[in-house]
Amino acid sequence: MAHGKKLVIVESPTKMKSIQGYLGDDYEVLSSVGHIRDLADKKSIPAEKKAAYGKYSIDVDNDFDPLYVVSDRKTKTVAELKRALKNADELLLATDEDREGEAIAWHLLETLKPKVPVKRMVFHEITKDAIRAAVDNTRELDLALVDAQETRRVLDRLYGWDVSPVLWYKVQPGLSAGRVQSAATRMVVDRERERMAFTSAAYWDVEADAAADGSTFRVRLVRLDGAPIARGTDFDERGELKKAVVVLNEAEATTLASAITTAGSGEVAKVEAKPGTRSPYAPFTTSTLQQEAGRKLSMTAKMAMSTAQRLYEKGYITYMRTDSVALSTQAITAARTQAVSLYGEKAVPLKPRVYKSKSKNAQEAHEAIRPSGETFRTPASVSSALDRDEARLYDLIWKRTVASQMSDAKFETTTVTIGVNADGRKAELTASGTVYTFKGFLEAYEEGRDEKRSDGDKAADQSLPALSVGSSVDVTDVEVKDHRTTPKPRYTEASLVKVLEERGIGRPSTFASIIDTIIARGYVSKRGQALVPSWMAFSVVRLLEENFAELVDYDFTAALEDDLDAIARGEQRRADWLKEFYFGSDSHTGLRNIVDNVGEIDARALNATRITDAATLRFGRYGPYLEVADAANPDAKPRIVNIPEGMAPDELTAERATELIEAPVAGDRVLGEIPETGKLVVVKDGRFGPYVQEIDPPSDEDEVDTATGEVAEAPKKRGAKKVAEPKPRTASLFKSMSVDTVDFATALQLLELPRVVGVDPATEEEITAQNGRFGPYLKKGTDSRSLQTEAEIFDITLEQALELYAQPKYGARRAASALKEFEADPVSGKAIKVKDGRFGPYVTDGETNVTIPKGQTPDDITFEIAVQMLADKRAKGPAPKRKTAARKTTTAKKTTTAAAKKTTAAKTAAAKQAPAKKAPAKKAPAKKAADDA
Repeated sequence: MAHGKKLVIVESPTKMKSIQGYLGDDYEVLSSVGHIRDLADKKSIPAEKKAAYGKYSIDVDNDFDPLYVVSDRKTKTVAELKRALKNADELLLATDEDREGEAIAWHLLETLKPKVPVKRMVFHEITKDAIRAAVDNTRELDLALVDAQETRRVLDRLYGWDVSPVLWYKVQPGLSAGRVQSAATRMVVDRERERMAFTSAAYWDVEADAAADGSTFRVRLVRLDGAPIARGTDFDERGELKKAVVVLNEAEATTLASAITTAGSGEVAKVEAKPGTRSPYAPFTTSTLQQEAGRKLSMTAKMAMSTAQRLYEKGYITYMRTDSVALSTQAITAARTQAVSLYGEKAVPLKPRVYKSKSKNAQEAHEAIRPSGETFRTPASVSSALDRDEARLYDLIWKRTVASQMSDAKFETTTVTIGVNADGRKAELTASGTVYTFKGFLEAYEEGRDEKRSDGDKAADQSLPALSVGSSVDVTDVEVKDHRTTPKPRYTEASLVKVLEERGIGRPSTFASIIDTIIARGYVSKRGQALVPSWMAFSVVRLLEENFAELVDYDFTAALEDDLDAIARGEQRRADWLKEFYFGSDSHTGLRNIVDNVGEIDARALNATRITDAATLRFGRYGPYLEVADAANPDAKPRIVNIPEGMAPDELTAERATELIEAPVAGDRVLGEIPETGKLVVVKDGRFGPYVQEIDPPSDEDEVDTATGEVAEAPKKRGAKKVAEPKPRTASLFKSMSVDTVDFATALQLLELPRVVGVDPATEEEITAQNGRFGPYLKKGTDSRSLQTEAEIFDITLEQALELYAQPKYGARRAASALKEFEADPVSGKAIKVKDGRFGPYVTDGETNVTIPKGQTPDDITFEIAVQMLADKRAKGPAPKRKTAARKTTTAKKTTTAAAKKTTAAKTAAAKQAPAKKAPAKKAPAKKAADDA
């Protein structure tokens, strides 16, 4: 790089090309690919520092001084940045303007130690005007934001590393606890508890068709002799009424319907028309974007954020991590201009709409998420440059932004009440209809809604004819309808994001990774869009509630966010706050005191939920099961009953548990006798799945049920000596097989596995076909090849096996041909292909391989996405080797003098020397990390 250039460092490789084009040859733009340093792991702590930093890589007795290391995978990146910096006469740190971005910039200063002037460059959209303005309006590093990020990182390390081990020993290895993830898990479990405790109430109502002036509309019974008829909202969670209403049973509703049918007509008793208006919604924040993308586009929070990140880095939208609903004057003008051009002069009000953010956190208070630039590009004009998900999300953002500046929608709601003489009783039926007199912002956008409990009322909103009081209407097709109240719906990703934001738990920018974490840990699974907690989550939450109640308290967790905001605003000292959180104070117990005084935890009691008097739900290493006590013999070993896979906790009622317990045991069915040995082959349904087994034939004292083929062994005689016998042959059934239908011939094939396919004539090694933990495969010595189906274990021939071994190992899928092919990669010059690999589909140019992330399929991969995936992988460098090299470590002293020094250094950063601050950090990925360890 020629002397005199300015070095600009951004977070993401995707931004580099665009920003380089906007800045020209006087600048060199490089990427840090996210954080370059993070808290050290235990293995990378130098021996001389282990006494102080050994447990957390944090010296808790010295103002929570953190120990940072440059990760192995970032050594190459750091070396490239240092080389570029040697020839630069100025350094511009252009990371994102939030806590993480500010911390990344500070870590770059601490690691690169520049000897040239340093400036902080920030922008909220990647357009030429925005980038040029950012260069002309630099600022100093905001060390309060760095402090807040470091506090959050230290807090999560302390929380996760102190609490998670308790879960490992008392629930299951590999689990984790975290400041936000544990609260989010508790929310999902609490909702399931509500559903389990819910008592459904039954009620009936009457509906009919009403006809007048040739129009027919649906009416519903609402009052009987002046008293209101019960609806679902009149019952509480226990199925009890909240107010005085008439609850019809089936007989009463049927009698009433018959009387209305006999009457055949009614009279309009009231016509009430009310005008109304609806105002547009505020532009998107991070949270509302995730919610709406989930409702309207069926995107997970993670997918929505990933797609928004790509749109931002390509220059199509403004920064996508924000709590602000405000729009700049430029954006307001662009939105109003576009609304007028598309929908006419009346589409916008006389004065622009101004939205105010509720966020107290200035570091997040950028603009709302909107299309970038002074003039918005329409979805149609950019669709050819975007992939499917990007185009759909851009369309959503564009509509929401334009609609936010449009006029109110105006409507009129008419409610008609019809009186019917039902065998001497006064029945009142109503219908409502809404007519929009001016659609306003609804021309562009209408917000989606979360699932709600309802009565399915068809008479609530429909087109009504013009009616007047006293006019007669025909009433026909009268029918009774039974209803049962329903519990609150389970959270979806969208509704969980909404409640997390409402309660102030976590940051919207971390919600996607939090939800991803609780799913990955097995605390939650998805059934359609619904989040269903596992029984393991119940055990984890119970342990935390009983032993770490404060840490999973919703208000306490929300208060932590407020405290981090105060640190970000410079109103609270980082070290003082951490000291109180960890060691405690008069008003706060402190994490260390909680952990040190947990006491004995009864793991068996923790993992037990009483379902019936005899049955207890337990969660074991291999999943949930019922432990059923023998009432007649309390000392007898409890019977184990498997829980059907996929059964949600609220579905395991006492009645359902009784059905499972009393159901005939599937298995121990005799399939046949092996002539050579006289042994029987039986099929069983075990705790770990169905299997076949070879057993000795019954003795004269044993009985065989001729109807079911089940063997009932005779009781063992007292004093009989145990004789060591070889274990009987067993074999699991294939996934395609059933306990009820498997036959003797198939069972023998299973027991003979592994099957010898033949001998490789070239190597004289035996080739066998067998089933393993990861599916069916061939084995030849130490060389294995996956098979596509379990049936091939029995069917594959030696010739087919040799053909499979002749192919490259990981190209040995039957689908050696690519799933997709694109033109050449601009960097390597080689064709890009999407292939199916051992660990799933991946993108490759023959030199670099990138696994397609979960949530995406090969169909979602376009040429642009593939190029970006390969570029990101190259930027990260090779994966770290198992033997770790010595790492550079940096400590930061937290003394009053050091704090003063850091502030002074920051103010002079724009001159020549980079500031010499303490030591904050964060995870290494390019995208924002989760709030939890």
